[in-house]
Amino acid sequence: MAEPFKMDIEAIMRQLPHRYPFLLVDRVLACEPGKYVHALKNVTFNEPFFQGHFPHRPVMPGVLIIEALAQAAGILAFKTVGVVPDKETRFYFVAIDKARFRKPVEPGDQLILKATLMRAFKGIWKFHGVAEVDGKEVASAEVMVAPETKVPQAQAPATKPTSGTGDAG
Repeated sequence: MAEPFKMDIEAIMRQLPHRYPFLLVDRVLACEPGKYVHALKNVTFNEPFFQGHFPHRPVMPGVLIIEALAQAAGILAFKTVGVVPDKETRFYFVAIDKARFRKPVEPGDQLILKATLMRAFKGIWKFHGVAEVDGKEVASAEVMVAPETKVPQAQAPATKPTSGTGDAG
């Protein structure tokens, strides 16, 4: 069994094709391929979306919280199959289910992104994701992604998270 590992921003940028202003993962706190990833997004006032969403009380858009969860899940998928993506290899959303938003995310928050691999079958990957601030759930969703090109398929567990927090272990 592989030990969980961490990633800094340079390693993340080698793993994800996203760049400013759309790279929404700052650090991987723990990742166990085939199981889970825990990542961090520092939410700062100088994010470009805060100028218009909402200037009188800046709130991170829910769709960007889900995108951040999906980026963390993408890291988990690529690490699970041992692929470093290039210009020909990307995962795209194919479904977002059971999305829930429980509390606003504001400048100064540290968003903890937890994604658990539920299953991978015929190139479709399904993850359960939870976003937390200060240990409290602010959003959750199940996301499904599929590769643009042929990416090796993982032997992933077909189980749902038992804790409901996105934490696999």
